[in-house]
This record gives sequence, structure tokens and C-alpha cells, in this order.
Amino acid sequence: MRILIIEDESPLANFIKKGLQESGYVVDVAEDGRSGEFMVNENHYDLILLDLLLPDKDGTDLCQGWRKAGITTPIIMLTAKDDKEDIIHGLDCGADDYVVKPFSFAELLARIRTILRRTSMTPATSKLTIDDLEMDLTRREVTRGHQKIHLSVKEFSLLEFLLRNKGRVCTKTEILEHVWGYFFETNTNIIEVTINHLRKKLNCGSRRALIHTVRGVGYIIKEWETME
Repeated sequence: MRILIIEDESPLANFIKKGLQESGYVVDVAEDGRSGEFMVNENHYDLILLDLLLPDKDGTDLCQGWRKAGITTPIIMLTAKDDKEDIIHGLDCGADDYVVKPFSFAELLARIRTILRRTSMTPATSKLTIDDLEMDLTRREVTRGHQKIHLSVKEFSLLEFLLRNKGRVCTKTEILEHVWGYFFETNTNIIEVTINHLRKKLNCGSRRALIHTVRGVGYIIKEWETME
């Protein structure tokens, strides 16, 4: 599942991002309201963590605008304001939850999981498929045909990212950013190693390859092609 963090405090944003990635989520970060607006309009997110006091825009205005535009993505507001009136105002503007700083990561993760369980009950949002491969995001299970495939946290996140962009070439830079984060060097071979492991697990005896290399660019997942 993919989460957007809109937070201008870089140390906090990076702390949350690292924790969420270690928990198996794909994470993007926007450092101001305008960047956040652009990313919400350009990408699909399963949840948004939104700081109330951004340098260029008010978080409640962003939330209210998205709701008026018909965007139903769950939103958790992050703020130092703990006044009841502020909390009520944030919820009235369309937020699904309201977390007061400082907070523990364990508390935030529990709230995220609760909301995602509540909003991911329909097959359209809880499953990603291609050919005979199915990824159940709620149960965190992957099957091909009738065979269950056991993936590591990073293999699961990488497959989810490819499936959300199926039919489109994903560059190595994009994959590093969305699956591992900025703290990895771009000249690492970690993508190639993980792709190799993922391919072996997904092929599981099948001659129908799903993940393909686009030389010099990156990788694409698309409908099967018979392997030689």
C-alpha cells in the first residue's frame, strides 16, 4: 500500500517514512502543501499523513479541498495543536483521524492500520492482479494460480509498486525512491538482486514471465510472455 506524508519537518518526515517502509509500505514525502497537492493529483495513495501547519498552505484547507473534489483517500492529520476545537475542526474538514505531536511511531502505525483495514474491504482497493498473479494487500498474500508465494517485506513492496504501475516502465531511480528511500546510493545493485529473487519466486515453474528488464532504464510488469 502507498502512503503520502505531507510534512515540512524533515527529521520527522524521514523518521515516519523509514518506519513505514520497514513495515512494508510504499512511501512518498512532500515538504509543502503545493508539492502535496501535485502528488495527490498525479498518483494513487491509500492514505495521506497531513501536517496541519505547512509553510505555504493550511492542512485543513487542503483536506477540505480534496473532499470537495471527491477525493476520498483516508487522511490522518498530524499537529501540535491539542485543543478540542482544533481537533473537531480538522475532523469536520474531512480528516479521518487526528494525531497530536509528539506521538510514538507505534501509536501512529496502529492508527494507520486501523484506518486501512476499515477502508480496504472492497476487492477493487485490496487486490492487485495481472494474468494469474494476485496480490491481496489486506492479508499481505501473493498467489500465482493456486500456489501461495512467500515474499520478504521488500519483495512485497517492490511487487506492489510494479503492479500499481503495470504496463509502464519503472526506472531504477523511481524504484529506489519508492521502495527503499533516499538513503540508498543510486549505484547499488540491491534492485537487481531483489528483482532476481522476486522473479524466481513468481515464476515458480511457470513459463510465463511477468517482470521484464528494459535495458538501461528499469523494469516493467506486463501480461505474460513465454520464457525461452
